[in-house]
Amino acid sequence: MKIAIIAGTRPEFVQAEPLLRTISRRHITLFIHTGQHYDRNMSELFIRSVGLRKPQFVLGVGSASHAEQTAKVMERLGPLLEKERPDCALVFGDTNSTLAAALTATKLGIPLGHVEAGLRSFNRSMPEEVNRITVDHLSDFLFCPTAASVRNLRIEAPDVAPTGECRRSSSAVADSPNSEPIRPASPLPNSSADPRSYPA
Repeated sequence: MKIAIIAGTRPEFVQAEPLLRTISRRHITLFIHTGQHYDRNMSELFIRSVGLRKPQFVLGVGSASHAEQTAKVMERLGPLLEKERPDCALVFGDTNSTLAAALTATKLGIPLGHVEAGLRSFNRSMPEEVNRITVDHLSDFLFCPTAASVRNLRIEAPDVAPTGECRRSSSAVADSPNSEPIRPASPLPNSSADPRSYPA
């Protein structure tokens, strides 16, 4: 099986690392970098720092408005997916790259998986929320990181969630061996706050 793993920002690279590492043991993987984060520190060096291999394809879309950036990814990704014809495409989170890749794969009839499905802020004024909802409704496979995200999809898309395509999964960020553990923040200097009073 050939699986396209499409990412374009630092959070997506962290999520992609454990999946690329695991899936590559049994399947052909195409690692595609959209170039949404294009600065060397945010892209090339960061990819190396989380242990990712070099992408096979870099679309180089760069910075632009939401509409222009989404359109550029679709314009450059479409011919690549048509040529490679993966059996499945995996996208992550809620970025413009995620939305564009989801639309492109769906229009080409390529089965789509969404990692971090079902997460909601319930604020549609946020572009990321529009991206999350759209990608979830386009996806054939929904990988939900929390029980709450599964519940969100069961309420929002009852025709999708109960049929078996919706799966509770662990957090891809937590599964990355290079991810930093979350620690309680220290109080601000000169603050009278007692760290022992913070909730666990």
